[in-house]
Amino acid sequence: MSIEIIQPEIFKNIKGVSAIFTLANREKNFGSDSKKGLNLGLKTTESFSEFSSNLSQLSKQTGTSLDEIALAEQVHKNSIEIVDKPGIYKETDGFITSTAGLALGIQVADCAAILIADPVNRIVGAFHAGWRGAVAEIVPIGIDLMINQGALADQMYVYVSACISLVNFEVGPEVADKFPDKYCDHKSYRKAHVDLSGFIKEQIIGKGVPEKNLEVSGNCTIEDDRYFSFRRERDDAGRMLAVIKLT
Repeated sequence: MSIEIIQPEIFKNIKGVSAIFTLANREKNFGSDSKKGLNLGLKTTESFSEFSSNLSQLSKQTGTSLDEIALAEQVHKNSIEIVDKPGIYKETDGFITSTAGLALGIQVADCAAILIADPVNRIVGAFHAGWRGAVAEIVPIGIDLMINQGALADQMYVYVSACISLVNFEVGPEVADKFPDKYCDHKSYRKAHVDLSGFIKEQIIGKGVPEKNLEVSGNCTIEDDRYFSFRRERDDAGRMLAVIKLT
């Protein structure tokens, strides 16, 4: 059974780096008891055995299996692990590695997944950024840590996945106040709306990554049914998986 995935354009011609982003694949039944589609989230209502079964389906197509991937029990903060082996890492929202063959996996359903590679110095990173992670600067912190490991910002290539768009990201004042006014529309809607991907893009460019090396999906997880969306589906939502590795 073929799985529909996105291969970021930014990495397609970069030797030594492999990256994918899964779609919901709702039209397919992978044998899961509780959700139709390819749910690759650790913290959903599905059991771990169902998650493992879905990941094995992905592995058949991409070669990314449970014993080759680092996964996070994400907590919407800015903790990042520098890893050299697979496993499930608690209270983590980002990974960095220079280990070839080790896949880094980030799960999302409205938050953004950010995949970063410096193919020259052979370092990759993967980060989970909802609004909490974004304002806690997980991406700038991650870029700094990659630089500390030997990467260079001007040699980085970055993919920002589909996430909730400004049109659909209504927030209260306690959230709006955490974002610069240029990324928070206070006038067009009944409540403030936040441009999450725009804010993350500015953070990335602000760390010295060339804009030409940056791909921002622009797709909205709420508007496009190809994606899972927690805001739209609540506890019924699965998760997409963003994966990057050195080959």
